[in-house]
Amino acid sequence: MTTGSAGPVPARPVKVTRQQVVRRLTRAAAHSDARLIAEAAALAEGWVVLADPMGGVVCSTPDTAGPEGVRAAAHPQLYPHLTIRSMAGAVLVVRPGAASPASRIDLIARTCVDLLRMRARVRREEDTHRTEQRLHAAVLHLLLSGQSHLATDVLRTSATHATVFRLAGQLVHAAYQSHWREVQPSVSPEAHRMLVCLEGGELVVIVLHGLDHDRHVARPLVARIAYRHQLAGGVSDPLPLDMVATAWAEAGTARHGARSGCLASATFLGSHGLLRVVPAERLALWSAAILKPLNREQRRTMEAYLRSGSAQAAAAVLDVSEGTVRARLRGIGTLLAAELDNPTVQAQLLLALRAPAPSRRVGTSARLGGPHPPLPTGLLDPDDAHRWASALLRPLDKPLRIALRCWLRHRGRTAPAASELGLSRSTLTNWLSKCGRTLSVDLSSATVRAELHLAAETLATPEDTPARLPRRGGRTYRGHQS
Repeated sequence: MTTGSAGPVPARPVKVTRQQVVRRLTRAAAHSDARLIAEAAALAEGWVVLADPMGGVVCSTPDTAGPEGVRAAAHPQLYPHLTIRSMAGAVLVVRPGAASPASRIDLIARTCVDLLRMRARVRREEDTHRTEQRLHAAVLHLLLSGQSHLATDVLRTSATHATVFRLAGQLVHAAYQSHWREVQPSVSPEAHRMLVCLEGGELVVIVLHGLDHDRHVARPLVARIAYRHQLAGGVSDPLPLDMVATAWAEAGTARHGARSGCLASATFLGSHGLLRVVPAERLALWSAAILKPLNREQRRTMEAYLRSGSAQAAAAVLDVSEGTVRARLRGIGTLLAAELDNPTVQAQLLLALRAPAPSRRVGTSARLGGPHPPLPTGLLDPDDAHRWASALLRPLDKPLRIALRCWLRHRGRTAPAASELGLSRSTLTNWLSKCGRTLSVDLSSATVRAELHLAAETLATPEDTPARLPRRGGRTYRGHQS
């Protein structure tokens, strides 16, 4: 048997349907522009070049076709035998093989252009996404460093308050990536705004809002994130923007006490919190009447003082001198006709600052402290106030309630409270720790201390005094284990 000298017979080209062309190009585009161009060249049985008329070859298959593709992109009228398609910033040049039908080449060119445009749009969105993430992280650091005026300038927002959420868990990175876009609300300067970023291994969400609206808009969404990804989260009270550092600490403390998949409030008071117990409009009207004489700067000064616990700490928050804070507090005390060093007055003022704004104007003023009940009758009648306080403090026995009340009257200072109780500091510290565990509250929170003080004073009787603690050995309470 002999073999002819013409060589092997070439294989017949495999017929490719339109659907297969589109499918193969789409799969290639999922990898890269270069893979898409290579697949297009294979389907065209020729060469394909993606060129930038100003910058040269972007990608080419084969590489040797690049120079001719650039020339064709620059002078298409000189290359009528090529298929040339222009798009924003680039030109696609296809040279078909001799056996490729014109209809297939047109389909390849149109599909490639559509896929390249889609990939360019995705890249732009990813670049915007990364830029926005960096912006959120930068604004978070501005807020934590006390530069709230710069933060609001960057965001162009009219928000005055912030609520901080801090979440942690094994899936925190997955939660961040999958929910970053989901938690983006309107970015209009008149609307609230949400900052979302990763910080120190935590997912951080900060809602910027006004005092009287959008306070809780993010909580259901963040709660779903925590549940879906089994993250433990803490949420702060709404605080002025220049006190975000305090809100940050509150949310962190709350997170440590949260279960996986749940959010824990910084106050831990739940249904016993006064903002839930007192009807909202009643609380709003009372608050507006109390705070009516004060301007915005005076309210900020007073809240910084009440939450930080001292004029010195408030001065650091407000970025003014301690003397300035003390002078402002004297003026505030005069305007309110109240003694700001009184712990009951402080608790009432902090409650007033936390209340929402009223829906109608307030024409009269209200009084603080004095011989009136710790919870004004305008908020709760005496029977309701007693029921609220009893439900809140019921888990405590009498010795713990006496010790807690004394400590709260000393505004959370252990040394003078221990001296009045006749206990060592370590004993009182242990008792207070037991109070916190029994009530499931964070005693470092100013909000918690304020509401516990009002409850303790509401229930107080002549028997609830340090002198009524039975003694053994002079300093240790008999029968009570610390």
